[in-house]
Amino acid sequence: MKIYRESLSTMLGIVRNYTQQTTDMEIERRVYDIIEHVRANGDAALQEYSEKFDGVKVDNFKIDQAVMDEAYENLPDDLKKALLVAKKNITEFHNREIEQGFVDMDIPGIIRGQKVTPLDRVGLYVPGGTAAYPSTIMMTALPAKIAGVKKIVMVTPPQKDGINPAVLGAAKLAGVDVVYQVGGAQAVAALAYGTNQIPKVDKIVGPGNIYVATAKRQVFGQVDIDMIAGPSEIGIIADGSANPVHVAADLLSQAEHDPRARAILVTNDESFANAVSDEVERQLSQLPREEMARPAIENNSYIAIMDNVEDMFTVMNEVAPEHLEIQLPDPMQYMSMVQHAGSVFLGKYASEPLGDYVGGTNHVLPTSGTAKFSSPLGVYDFVKRISFTQFTRERLLEVAKDITTLARTEGLEAHARAIEVRFED
Repeated sequence: MKIYRESLSTMLGIVRNYTQQTTDMEIERRVYDIIEHVRANGDAALQEYSEKFDGVKVDNFKIDQAVMDEAYENLPDDLKKALLVAKKNITEFHNREIEQGFVDMDIPGIIRGQKVTPLDRVGLYVPGGTAAYPSTIMMTALPAKIAGVKKIVMVTPPQKDGINPAVLGAAKLAGVDVVYQVGGAQAVAALAYGTNQIPKVDKIVGPGNIYVATAKRQVFGQVDIDMIAGPSEIGIIADGSANPVHVAADLLSQAEHDPRARAILVTNDESFANAVSDEVERQLSQLPREEMARPAIENNSYIAIMDNVEDMFTVMNEVAPEHLEIQLPDPMQYMSMVQHAGSVFLGKYASEPLGDYVGGTNHVLPTSGTAKFSSPLGVYDFVKRISFTQFTRERLLEVAKDITTLARTEGLEAHARAIEVRFED
């Protein structure tokens, strides 16, 4: 791994250079064409793309409920147990996110408030291909169920040998209402605009490749989306008391996701930095997904050596990592110094994969520095808020002049008259 020993200001500049995002206009154009084709031709376009991109001819996109039931029943016992543990912990955590509306009646003659209502239909995108992600289904479907979403629709790319039973079993366990075997940008388009077979939804959530992310960005406004997810990333703040073997393993846990993934260590101990760098190389050479992880480590990852803990956190807050591990003594004392991160893991036993699977916190997280203004997926992403107001005649009269003054200042005469006509009698 590259090792930097620079001043704080120089290091911040390096961080910003690594996090700059670019737009691939050729991908934007291809995705636009796919979306327009699906809008115009519906299921026929989906069938065309399934055969072209996935090598699978699909007539009926819907997976029968009986197939989902059977998949769950036939899951290996250890996998079924793991999914049940994940469901329990994710549910317990996200139950604490439930929002309540309010009614304010403190001022006589005035009622104001907010009503919290769940979305009607939500679409979950679950990646397919060479990997299966039952954990992503749990992380997206369970908060939606807790929020009270009326219908949860899942899409996942078709497979020549059928959808992975672990994916279908997790969908059954998490309460997904219906699963469609369609993937890529075309699946996002189908969810956004609807086809004869696939219903239009109100929001699309879940990770995907750059085509899926680009499609989500292009349909935003037609539907809501959770976020534009980039490659996975991990940031670790550690000193010489941490175990370099553990830290190296945690860095590689995200590097193996994608050649564009990022793994970043910030420390104040040069010998520790060198030990971690050596250990990363040793473990990398033994990793089954070395071909995926090596470009991430060599091209996108680095170690920064800073003078003190304060500078370490300043640098990491600029990174705003998707996952942040704090491997310092008594790590909880440093939470006040964390300003920007998707999810934080405290201490040597809170390895990042804990959060990916059974820790209870959500693993759908902001990436590419967007943790500066975005949050993890949660129950709050599956509800909307409706405000309401009631004034008596006397209370409206008290503020009528203020309303008309502001309305006429803005050149909106009809606004002013809508108030005045109520007092002409």
